[in-house]
Amino acid sequence: MPWLLLIATLPGHNGGLRVRFWRQMKAAGAAILRDGVYLLPQRADLSPALADLEALRTELTAAGGCAYLVQLPRQAAELEREWVELFDRGAAYRECRDALDPLLARLDQWSEAEARRQLRLWQKSLAAIVAIDYFPGEAREQTQRAASEAEASVARHFSPDEPLPRRGAIARRARRDYQGRRWATRRRPWVDRVACAWLIRRFIDHDAQFVWLADVRRCPKRTIGFDFDGATFTHVGNKVTFEVLLHAFSLDRNAALQRLGELVHSLDVGGAPTAEASGFEAVLAGARARIDDDDRLLAEMGGVLDSLYAHFEGSKAAK
Repeated sequence: MPWLLLIATLPGHNGGLRVRFWRQMKAAGAAILRDGVYLLPQRADLSPALADLEALRTELTAAGGCAYLVQLPRQAAELEREWVELFDRGAAYRECRDALDPLLARLDQWSEAEARRQLRLWQKSLAAIVAIDYFPGEAREQTQRAASEAEASVARHFSPDEPLPRRGAIARRARRDYQGRRWATRRRPWVDRVACAWLIRRFIDHDAQFVWLADVRRCPKRTIGFDFDGATFTHVGNKVTFEVLLHAFSLDRNAALQRLGELVHSLDVGGAPTAEASGFEAVLAGARARIDDDDRLLAEMGGVLDSLYAHFEGSKAAK
């Protein structure tokens, strides 16, 4: 592949600029060939980093230094191998995996909200490595498998009856067939279940009544189950139950509901966090600590979800 070479001479009197330059090189994942000479593979996904480098090059020049960004063609095979080895992230992935064990060992000491917050912080550190892993291999795959196993461990610890995802397509449903029904899910709802119950009553079945199950094996007949194994609506593939309901009832064309789906997904099974996720999780954790009755809990969190939905609707209109 083609390469980029950044050659820079930094003004010695400007310590702040030197620190920013070093941090920029580290954030871009550049390899150091020698002092002031940095190497990067030329890739399409480097465009944002290159724009930052160009701005920094201009600042260096203005401060009395100099910098050149040079495009290099493919090199001889032996030199290419040497350069590729400079971007080996194996040690970073091992350090990242090692940080999981003490995290999982503290699950008994944390609330569910805190455990999931700690896991998201760890996922953010993993994402930072992935972003500069220009030549991925087995180390990345091993760490991503460890990430999936960690998410499953947290889910099993706090929700032992968390549903396993089904395979297959999600059938479309007609809302007229689901009016005035009883809906059942596991008691003490967390993010996915409380959001699903809100979605059902707000957009699918305005007269819905909810049954909160201590044991899903005793789900009453003629109720519509959601978010447990064997339920009518539950996880399918990589979609959480909220996203399954959106698709099933053709609500996935609603941009504000899609944004809510991203929030629920990130909090329930991990993934890219949304700006509002941690706040919603904190409010839900506090509400569950104060309110023992699940119908009252849904009423309180329903107001929060109404406000988030209005916020997302307003954001869409502003664009």
